Amino acid sequence: MSESLIIVQRGPTRFITMNRADRHNAFDDLLIAELTEAFQAAIDDADSRIIVLDATGKSFSAGADLNWMKRMAEYDHAQNLADSRALAKLMQTIDSAPKPVIGVVQGSAYGGGVGLAACCDMVVCADSASFCLSEVKLGLIPAVISPYVVRAIGGRAARRYFQTAETFSAAKAAELGLVSEVVPLDQLTEVRDRWIKALSANGPKAMEAAKELAVRAAEQELNDDLRDWTAGRIATIRASDEGREGVRAFLEKRKAGWIGG
Repeated sequence: MSESLIIVQRGPTRFITMNRADRHNAFDDLLIAELTEAFQAAIDDADSRIIVLDATGKSFSAGADLNWMKRMAEYDHAQNLADSRALAKLMQTIDSAPKPVIGVVQGSAYGGGVGLAACCDMVVCADSASFCLSEVKLGLIPAVISPYVVRAIGGRAARRYFQTAETFSAAKAAELGLVSEVVPLDQLTEVRDRWIKALSANGPKAMEAAKELAVRAAEQELNDDLRDWTAGRIATIRASDEGREGVRAFLEKRKAGWIGG
């Protein structure tokens, strides 16, 4: 059993909680490996339809752990590359999860912590939280997390915050698109549970397809290929068992089969 993570299943929701409050939930190679394994297990578990990523303590994640950084300072290029690839695998696993991922940011998120938030599908954030892409202060760059952060906040803002390492507020994070909602700390659970309730009412396979749709439509040029692909996707979904059940349930004014209770 990991001491760095708390993993709990409640109904259709898998809660993955970073539990290194004494270290501000900072990354090291062990936490990266355990987070990757935990997310993959949630993805593979048919009973887990929603994933929540949160953290204990005052900080969401302070980025790289100091002791890990001390070890990395002695690494050669090959060892650094292996470490970076492990972090890249974690980010890709969260970002590409075929299930909705909710991020709950209760405190500061620095460096890789910003990357974690950027990989979630939706993030609720405490109004007291702060964010910083602090790597250049150490003579480094936010390389591995950059594709996800740039996609979340846009290239123009990334040019600024990647270079200045300014700390920005929760309100600014919402303005940039990094977080979805900003609320007082004591309302985080309320928003999280509202999202869980909304997601639980939806077709699991439809949500997976909708996530893929959102990513591809945002990244691909609007052309005949994209139009043909979207037409094909809705045709496939309409003809699927879940699609047929959802429409029948709506017309018959009953709950769809995937909704419990």
